Amino acid sequence: MSSKLSASRLSLLIATLFSATPVFSVDLMQVYREAQSNDQQYVAARATAEAGREKGPQGLADLLPSINASANTVWNDNDYKRVIAKVKDSNEFNTHGYNVNLTQPLFRWQNIVQYSQGKLQVVQAEANFAQASQDLILRVAQAYFDVLNAGENLKAVRANKQSITQQLEQAKKNFEVGTATITDSQEAQARFDLVSSQEIAAESDLEIKRYILRVIVGRDVGELNRLKPQAELKPPQPAAMEKWVESAENDSFVVQAQQAQAELAAKEVERMRAGHYPTLDVVANYGKNNSGLAPFGSDALETTARNVGLQLNIPIFQGGYVNSKTREAAANKMAAQAGLENTKRMAALNAQQSYLGVVNGLAQIRALDAALISSTSALESNKLGYEVGVRINIDVLNAENQVYVAKRDLARARFDTLLSQLKLKAAVGSLSETDLEQINPLFEAP
Repeated sequence: MSSKLSASRLSLLIATLFSATPVFSVDLMQVYREAQSNDQQYVAARATAEAGREKGPQGLADLLPSINASANTVWNDNDYKRVIAKVKDSNEFNTHGYNVNLTQPLFRWQNIVQYSQGKLQVVQAEANFAQASQDLILRVAQAYFDVLNAGENLKAVRANKQSITQQLEQAKKNFEVGTATITDSQEAQARFDLVSSQEIAAESDLEIKRYILRVIVGRDVGELNRLKPQAELKPPQPAAMEKWVESAENDSFVVQAQQAQAELAAKEVERMRAGHYPTLDVVANYGKNNSGLAPFGSDALETTARNVGLQLNIPIFQGGYVNSKTREAAANKMAAQAGLENTKRMAALNAQQSYLGVVNGLAQIRALDAALISSTSALESNKLGYEVGVRINIDVLNAENQVYVAKRDLARARFDTLLSQLKLKAAVGSLSETDLEQINPLFEAP
């Protein structure tokens, strides 16, 4: 008897332990950290940035001396014959030697310009990588919010379905007892069929959104922290939209990258034009050669050469190539300038849209909060009116749908506003992981 009791207590204890085991969820920062290592788009951008940084040393290399060395050794087996004296001879010998050459550019304008271009390419690479880092933050936040919003939508659909199911059952009972018409039952059935299809669509949407997040992170992250119901979203600071627009036109990373591209194009015109300029180098050579044995017993010859001098090259005619390349570079310069202007305009537009997204989103949240309260009250009133016979079934169904729409739109507005806050900072080039750390406390474990 006691053994049975002990076994029962043990089973109860185990069940209690398992039921008390918390379900761990993943917060926004954890997802972002994993994405930094596993998102292949970001990994590629980081490697591209590393490659771009090498343009600096490459440009400098053309201004520094170049040193080359060569060596040779040759085995010789020769036969000799004097025709008049009729004397024959042969010898076998080895010749060898080495040379060391140094060239130090003194004036090569093309190389000087190319060095400047290398520094601009490094700036461009850093700007592009900074933009890729911001894009990763936005993509992680977007995917994270989309999963949560899809989950909230599915939750609202199922709650609406449950309410409609209860209304359908009540309509059927009322029809059976003769207190309602068949129309009430049919209307409830139609709404039930509609919400069932909405549930299937919501489930599919949630699965798609989770897959998108999985692509970025590299795995299924499981349960996510949810946005707190009373999470406070703050308006933009500074409050003036013009300041954000001005900052976007000057400080956004896409503008910085395009600015570097425009300067590169201008430098390219100068580099191509330098093809008309003379070049001046310091050249030096040191070499030693051993000729081995000479024919008919002559002594071997060993020479040592030491040379230092200046080498001047003056281009005279190159078939119009330099002029053609200069005109090509000038056209590319104009295209780059137009691209820069367009990039500034688009940066300003993105800043405006993001700013308005935050401001209007906050106003929309306040309106939807009020709409949810009023639609919930309307639903309760319609249910009570239906019970006492002053409301019909369709009124209750419409009220339930209104509650669902308000919940769905409110969740979407909260996530859209939060994302617009991040996009606004990205538009001016100030978005960093610190911003994620600041909004991470707005979420909590489900």
